[in-house]
Amino acid sequence: MNLNQKITFADTVFAQEVDGEMVLLDMESENYFGLDEVGTAIWQAMQEKETLQEVFEVLLEQYEVEAEVLERDLSDFVGKLLESSLVEVKEN
Repeated sequence: MNLNQKITFADTVFAQEVDGEMVLLDMESENYFGLDEVGTAIWQAMQEKETLQEVFEVLLEQYEVEAEVLERDLSDFVGKLLESSLVEVKEN
């Protein structure tokens, strides 16, 4: 994963926060996805920030975690979103 990449959300994804957690619906596949508190924080940061580097920096400030662990977790999370066609990654 390149932290200079930008995340764009698929047009077919509807996201709604419910009780502090994000629920995603992919209208194309009709699949639901539930994000826990951390997944929700990542999703919201991706909506607000331009690049994964900016998302990484926000999360590093928000959580007590080692940078290497956060980068790996962020990469895994984005990878799962890509596999489910919920986002696209573009070079910035």
